[in-house]
Amino acid sequence: MAKKLLTDQEYLHKILLSRIYEVARVTPLHKLDKLSERLGVNILLKREDYQKIHSFKIRGAYNKMLNLTPEQLKHGVVAASAGNHAQGVAVSAGKLQTRAVIVMPTSTPDLKVDAVRRLGGEVVLFGESFNEAYEHAKELAQNEGLTLIPPYDDPDVIAGQGTIAHELLGQCSDINTIFVQIGGGGLAAGIAVYIKALIPSIRVVGVEAEGSACMKAAIERGKPCDIGFVSHFADGVAVSKAGDETFRLCKQYVDEIITCSNDEICAAMKDIFDDTRAIAEPSGALALAGLKKYVRENECENKGNYIAVLSGANVKFHTLRMVAERCDVGEMAEGILSVEIPEEKGSFLNFCKALGDRHVTEFSYRYSHKNRARVFASVELTNGKQELDSISASLKKQGYLVTNLTDDAIAKDHVRYMVGGHPTLELDEKLFLFEFPNSKEALIRFLNALGNMFSITLFHFRISGLEFCSVLCGFNVAQDQSKNLDDFIKKVNYPAVEVTGNTAYQQFLR
Repeated sequence: MAKKLLTDQEYLHKILLSRIYEVARVTPLHKLDKLSERLGVNILLKREDYQKIHSFKIRGAYNKMLNLTPEQLKHGVVAASAGNHAQGVAVSAGKLQTRAVIVMPTSTPDLKVDAVRRLGGEVVLFGESFNEAYEHAKELAQNEGLTLIPPYDDPDVIAGQGTIAHELLGQCSDINTIFVQIGGGGLAAGIAVYIKALIPSIRVVGVEAEGSACMKAAIERGKPCDIGFVSHFADGVAVSKAGDETFRLCKQYVDEIITCSNDEICAAMKDIFDDTRAIAEPSGALALAGLKKYVRENECENKGNYIAVLSGANVKFHTLRMVAERCDVGEMAEGILSVEIPEEKGSFLNFCKALGDRHVTEFSYRYSHKNRARVFASVELTNGKQELDSISASLKKQGYLVTNLTDDAIAKDHVRYMVGGHPTLELDEKLFLFEFPNSKEALIRFLNALGNMFSITLFHFRISGLEFCSVLCGFNVAQDQSKNLDDFIKKVNYPAVEVTGNTAYQQFLR
């Protein structure tokens, strides 16, 4: 028998009757003065990093568990999570004095595992991905009589997250637009259904990371669909398939969905730090990244308040290395170019002179040809994309061959660290981007599966503190071995996509 779908008024009722403040708190709404002045609109930030677990997830987890029967609480609960939902369930279980089993992927950093244990959760490490952990959690629920606490696709969880909207209407009287991040969609669904039930004139804009835009894909296709490979930089929203109920609500009540790049997220993290000295996690800053993009693209006037939700601040320290490297690109304060220059004395000086009074912020090069050299260069910008286009046009006019790599993720994540010349032998090289679990066994498993099948011709990765690690790998593959390569990729079972046609790779490493 199909579950009864709740109306907006029934959700409104559930949100208003939520008793989450036994563990959660009303979080402040802070104005971002510097960013407001820069963009010309009034920008406010809803500070969910003020929660005990530094994330909004405590709201939905506790509301779901409050609605369990005494018999269910007696047997305990189970959840699958590598992050904030796990901590929310653990805290809620402690308050309600029930057992909480948290299934986490084996690649989960010790920091997160220890945090859940300190909060009283029983951690079970299983599988290399969230999907494997979630399937195991469902098995434990069935075998041990535990109640599964979903991370987003549940009416009580959605209602718990919707309490943020109730607070916003009490904190701000003139709201123009609310920007909210979307992973599985629970937060956006809860906020949107509450706002539209009371003040439908307020716009609600969902913001997804470009590398995990599962809700946008679901709306375009008319139903939730698995988008496959997802980026884990903004790991709090790294979901490959939207929930059924969250999809229904977001499709009906969210006005628009926009996507942001990792660079734009990094820039938003810097904006939050500059105005508040808070360090948001990437998914926590996603809504503000969307707000900035929306205001600029729509040339918004200073009418009413524009609100972004800072959903969490459980950032992995090593992630800040990438944030520092990429925030200027995300703000278009830095552009990245591939430029071919003459291989002769004085070429670097002439190139710098051709740039005028602009600063070169990065220059990578290695000798590879007696006449021409290909350099990887970053240039400081004061007027964004328009200035970068002008620089490119000026260099081309002076006889340089120029390619803009500012939006090329492979160039920024991998090639910039590998500029060292082309191979001296002819290769039938195919290039793939893999996501490895961040575990000691991941590389050995990969190499064991590969065996003597193919020669590795290129390999690069950098540990970033995330659960998954981006790996660029090249193979020497004869034409009659393509099927064997497909079989290997299926066997190793790491997310992979072929990128042999990537421009930066072709110019610097092919």
